[in-house]
Amino acid sequence: MAEEKPPGKPLVFGMELSFAPFEMLDKSGQPTGVSVEMAHALGKFLNRPVEIRNMTFDGLIPALKTGKIDIILSSMTATDERRKSIDFSDTYLNTGLCALVGKNSKVVKAEDLNQQGVTVAVRSATTSQTYARDHLPKAKVIVLDEEAACVVSVLQGRADAYIYDQIAILQHWQRHKANTRAILKPIREESWAMGLRQGNTELKDQVNAFLKQFRADGGFDKLGEKYLGEAKKAFAAEGVPFVF
Repeated sequence: MAEEKPPGKPLVFGMELSFAPFEMLDKSGQPTGVSVEMAHALGKFLNRPVEIRNMTFDGLIPALKTGKIDIILSSMTATDERRKSIDFSDTYLNTGLCALVGKNSKVVKAEDLNQQGVTVAVRSATTSQTYARDHLPKAKVIVLDEEAACVVSVLQGRADAYIYDQIAILQHWQRHKANTRAILKPIREESWAMGLRQGNTELKDQVNAFLKQFRADGGFDKLGEKYLGEAKKAFAAEGVPFVF
């Protein structure tokens, strides 16, 4: 029997643990969710212990660049703008930006967002903020730090729409069907990937090898069924392709 190699140094992941069901805390305050299980699977693949550090989303890239974390695994979209300062693994999930709108809002379709008199809420340091900056010059855009504040702005009528990720918008709509509508067809399609320090080709190659193996072994299918079963049904009912 071959001798097992001793575990390597901890692999430190940065996540904002407030985006269920991908990155969140369980009832006992422990990290859980899709990304957390992916992190532990990657650690097992590389025979390295896993450490997860909870931090604000806008602090993830600075933490990676300064060496406080090794990998960003926090539902982060791989964009050209972010590639100027960090590297990305192969993508592991396809999603898109969509919108939560007030029940009585004049916004009915994505094209209605870019017009005078429309107020759009976005979360700071996200691709929704970038999208609004580049594509909604006629709308009034309010930038908020917290996702909950963006949702409340729609519920209270201070914003006509909140632009964010498909899964999040679906969940908020399901919680507030009496007061909101959801535009689930993507305004813009996006892909998530793990963030890595520039030049760390060895770890990047290892992560990509893991993703390929994890997908082949049905890992993403299992996570989808465990955490996203209801979302999968809801997307099917709306005629929108599922993220995995």
